[in-house]
Amino acid sequence: MKTASPSAEEPRWLTAEEQLIWRSYVHATTLLEDHMDRQLQRDAGMPHVYYGLLVKLAESPQRRLRMTELAKHAKITRSRLSHAIARLEKNGWVRREDCPSDKRGQFAVLTDEGLEMLRRAAPGHVSVVRNAVFDRLSPEQQKSLGEIMQIVAEGLQPDEAGADLPWLR
Repeated sequence: MKTASPSAEEPRWLTAEEQLIWRSYVHATTLLEDHMDRQLQRDAGMPHVYYGLLVKLAESPQRRLRMTELAKHAKITRSRLSHAIARLEKNGWVRREDCPSDKRGQFAVLTDEGLEMLRRAAPGHVSVVRNAVFDRLSPEQQKSLGEIMQIVAEGLQPDEAGADLPWLR
């Protein structure tokens, strides 16, 4: 008779060193997100996630992107994206357009006013990112951070059908 392996019955608890690393990561990312949100709210009247939406639209051909693609990029649910786009529309920074090839689909389009807001907000945002992250790390640490975050992101974003990802909800 086979007995269950210990790993099937008991979690692989974090070591003391892993616990310190994990808590440092959570602490730093929480503080960084709050720091960016406060700067963008103060300087541009928008949270960081909205800024990211405007950036993605600005980088897209004709400053437009299907809503589903925008949700995927922002790593947010379609419901949260719809709410964000409604707020951005209210500010005159984004407009929605129906998709001619898919009656259910819509595009989000960055307006000229939205592009101007982005141009005004970008210098303060990049200054926060540079001061909080890049100026504190050596070039080697920056490279390592990028590699580590890529590995983590790839592990959390499977390509298989049926994956439980925010933009599919």
